[in-house]
Amino acid sequence: MALEKMTLDALRVKIDVIDDTLLTLFNERMELVHQVGELKNTTGAPIYRPEREQAILNRLKAQNNGRLTDAAIDALFLELFAVARNLELPEGVAYLGPEASFTHQAAESKFGAMSTYLPMASIRAIFREVDKGRAKFGVIPIENSSNGIVSDTINCFKEYDLKIIAEVMIDIHLAFATICENIKDIKRIYSKDIAFGQCRDFLQDLGLDDVELIPIESTAKAAKMATKDKESAALCPSVAAKMNSLPIRFENVEDSSNNRTRFFIISNFENQASGSDKTSMLVRLSDKPGTLVNFLNDFEKAHINLMKIKSHIVEGESIFFIEFNGHKDDAHIRPILEKHHNEIKILGSYAKEIDDI
Repeated sequence: MALEKMTLDALRVKIDVIDDTLLTLFNERMELVHQVGELKNTTGAPIYRPEREQAILNRLKAQNNGRLTDAAIDALFLELFAVARNLELPEGVAYLGPEASFTHQAAESKFGAMSTYLPMASIRAIFREVDKGRAKFGVIPIENSSNGIVSDTINCFKEYDLKIIAEVMIDIHLAFATICENIKDIKRIYSKDIAFGQCRDFLQDLGLDDVELIPIESTAKAAKMATKDKESAALCPSVAAKMNSLPIRFENVEDSSNNRTRFFIISNFENQASGSDKTSMLVRLSDKPGTLVNFLNDFEKAHINLMKIKSHIVEGESIFFIEFNGHKDDAHIRPILEKHHNEIKILGSYAKEIDDI
């Protein structure tokens, strides 16, 4: 026992020494970041550079040969980046609320715990806050693996001239939570409308497919409402249930194990090229035979890899949401965009984190 205690004490001493060293190094890093911030202030350059952060993460993961996983490196250093940004210039992040929503979780994965978060009631409100300068960044859903493209986001991109500066992907897991002791006594279930479709098999298996389904603005708000209704339940994020002290009866009740949502981060500036970028754009073409084919052929001839083509109706007008690999300022891409400048609205070029949802 004495030998074990000495070994444990010795390990703890070593850990303390490492922690002391880390604290010194963290402060040295923050001082260098401060100097970078002062230089940026003289030029008006943005503090947040997603492409630079992604390059750092890629470099660290490439040289890592220890116990840290790629996800652990992301978690540690993204929080470090967020702390550094907030020490330099605290800036608001608007997201689709309320607190603990999936959009809030996506925002925190990029901006950390120290940022100032502004919950908004709608996607349009997020665009409006960033456009007016009351928030520096906005976090918005663009597509879900089960439900496709978010039309409200496409509509707002057509109306506002904000830019995509980063993308975030998170897995969507829903919990079934209730204060009702007997599931058979549940009369109502609260959640966002699309969540009911994502959990249809689970509800049928539990014999709840005939109870009243009450759609509300968000899955996070569903947890709050279910705490006030003894004959109800919520399909909600587990973190929202825990925040509201709503007992979780079942975890991961979504029908698909690959239920994911992709989010965009928007702001009022453009990214520089990172070397591994993706570009999103809206395209409006004339209603003539062969127009779309000719447009796409120009990209094929320039060896530009189109990753996504989705058609949408916005205010009675047909437009395309298109994404391709590369930055809008890449030498082989710029001529094509210039040729079709009357038909294209570039939404942003940003460091690519995923190929597709």
